[in-house]
Amino acid sequence: MFFFRKKNHIQKDKLIGVNLSKRYLKKIDLSKANLEGADLSKSNLKGSKLVGANLRGANLSYAKLEKSDLSGANLSGANLRDANLSGADLSGAILVGANLKKVNLKGANLSEADLSETNLSSAHLFGADLTEAILP
Repeated sequence: MFFFRKKNHIQKDKLIGVNLSKRYLKKIDLSKANLEGADLSKSNLKGSKLVGANLRGANLSYAKLEKSDLSGANLSGANLRDANLSGADLSGAILVGANLKKVNLKGANLSEADLSETNLSSAHLFGADLTEAILP
């Protein structure tokens, strides 16, 4: 596995299953990266760009993703338990079967997101935009 960080940008070479848990990745650009099965648990990704990223089956539990852009990202089967996604853009994201238990989605944009089969128990959705979202 090789990746290089330069000015908050990781080149997306072979990131499938990578372990980036407990890392400081604030404002990093991982747009269109293939992070399938990656471990990003407890990482700080505040303000990061993950536009169109493949995060199928990724572990994002307890991650800090406030004001991050995950629009169009594939988060199917991902674990986002207790993650902070307040103010995040998840418009058009695919979250089929994702674990969103106790996730903070306060003020998040979930318009046109697919939330079918997700676990939203105890999730904080105050002020979230669910316009045309597919709900469980």
